[in-house]
Amino acid sequence: MTMDAHLSAPVGVDLCASCHGFWFDKYESLKLSAGSTLKLIKLIGEHTAAGKPQPSSKPQCPRCAVPLVLTNDMQRSTRFRYFRCQKGHGRFIGYFDFLREKNFIRALSQEQIRELRRNVQILNCSNCAAPIDLTKTSACEHCGSPLSMLDMSQPQELLKELEQAAQPKPISPSLPYDLAMAKRDMERMFGPRQPGEPDLWGAPSSPGLVEAGLSALVRWLKTDLD
Repeated sequence: MTMDAHLSAPVGVDLCASCHGFWFDKYESLKLSAGSTLKLIKLIGEHTAAGKPQPSSKPQCPRCAVPLVLTNDMQRSTRFRYFRCQKGHGRFIGYFDFLREKNFIRALSQEQIRELRRNVQILNCSNCAAPIDLTKTSACEHCGSPLSMLDMSQPQELLKELEQAAQPKPISPSLPYDLAMAKRDMERMFGPRQPGEPDLWGAPSSPGLVEAGLSALVRWLKTDLD
């Protein structure tokens, strides 16, 4: 899929709905615009009902065929994982960890877990689809993922960012002066070096809580993104 990016040309995101994952070339995930992130979230919500297949035990880089390295990372206070190419070509990340990276998922509080136990006994893990017995534990015994839910405030913030970006911006009355000063600075930077000035350019030194939230989110986004 070709997606809009922040302050750069559009990026091509490789995805597989069958294995529930994205391949991002170097920095592509960071370049995604707010609208592109929401489109990928919508796509995840439309392709998670069939269950999650088991990933390959030895994934390889699609660019150089070198084995990918499992990497643990953190976004704010949320941990997530992905497989990265040792040569820097990019990384493979699953749907669930992509949601974590973009701060769409948060762990349930103890009060929310107690309330859930009063109404539900068994849930499926959103990360690996294994059953979680709420009478015994509040985390998946198979992959260790804590009970999590979709944070609906995050898509609202992205939509607000899109609306602000779409609004026409007034032209500053000082724009001609600012352009002239920028031109002068660039000419000074790249022009002949004056005596005594330093040489700056010389030699350098499934039925889980997340799925339920995604289903609701997809219905909510259809009128905004379709």
